[in-house]
Amino acid sequence: MNMVKNPSALYPQPGLVKWRVAALALIASIPLNITAPAQERASSGTPTQQQLVIIDTDIGDDIDDVLALGLALSSPELKVLGVTTAWGNTSLRARLVDRFLSDTGNVQIPVGVGIPKHKQGEGAFSQARWAERGPDKQHQAAVDFILQQIRLHPGEITLVELGPMTNLGAALESDPDTFRKLKRIVAMCGAVRKGYDRYGLLFDSPAPVPEYNIAMDIEAARKVFESRVPLYVMPLDSTQLKLDELKREQLFAHGSAMTDDFTLLYHEWSAQTGQQTPTMFDVMAVAYAVDPNICPVTPVHLSVGLDGVTHEEAGKPNTWVCLHSSSDPFFQFYLGRILHWTEPGDPSSAK
Repeated sequence: MNMVKNPSALYPQPGLVKWRVAALALIASIPLNITAPAQERASSGTPTQQQLVIIDTDIGDDIDDVLALGLALSSPELKVLGVTTAWGNTSLRARLVDRFLSDTGNVQIPVGVGIPKHKQGEGAFSQARWAERGPDKQHQAAVDFILQQIRLHPGEITLVELGPMTNLGAALESDPDTFRKLKRIVAMCGAVRKGYDRYGLLFDSPAPVPEYNIAMDIEAARKVFESRVPLYVMPLDSTQLKLDELKREQLFAHGSAMTDDFTLLYHEWSAQTGQQTPTMFDVMAVAYAVDPNICPVTPVHLSVGLDGVTHEEAGKPNTWVCLHSSSDPFFQFYLGRILHWTEPGDPSSAK
């Protein structure tokens, strides 16, 4: 989730902007003058072993969480060990995930219920009515599930964080030795050199701003940043890509079980929030986990202040941060995956 999911949380609501884009064109990747860790050098065209991932999400507020989960399910590079729900009404969020997994033929993926922490200014659960029609199941506690999976797969799990880091902070506090056996964390969080997109224009922030996922649980974020687990950060600088009207029409007219769910959830989100154009904040974190070329990273030393601001500082890098991204390659990748998705077990599936 992100601050713009509920713009009134910390900042004024910007005016809605209608986007029109030219036809998509392939853009060559720009090489960086850094060398990423070995696990990040894989090209999307090179066969690699499936990555084991857990997705921690505050799904149900903004629409980008379910769009991100859909990408994970559409990517054979990933093996989703489970989905855990974060922040607020985590039980209802779990019902939303259960319904989406059922609709897309992924009922075997377990769902963990996170700590139901609340804070003034949090996002509104815009997709609650859709979630309430999901199955009412019993779920394992998210913290227990995360630690259990790390013990089963030490050094192998990528945890993709799409919401406030409450579950991660609690898992770290409960069993720091086990938590540090995560392979890495890929998180949508923070604002390094740019703030929130206003009126469709990215701008350099006149002053540091707290980003939603960190601001909702600053203490947990500080713990994670200091945990020494390899941390890959997708901040506001690189994640404010807009799913404009033309792209939405492609998705909503597609007619698969997944895109039909997207359509219903989008309209519920739009009706509840008054917004029309989704920002793909969380989707970038999943995209990076699948293919690091989508959002090349730079080594940066980041700290989280007591006010929730992520500070870029001098010193030994402790994070890998994507500071820039390109819209066309990102949407070619995303739409290509979603529009070619087939339900597991379908004979036409390429998986």
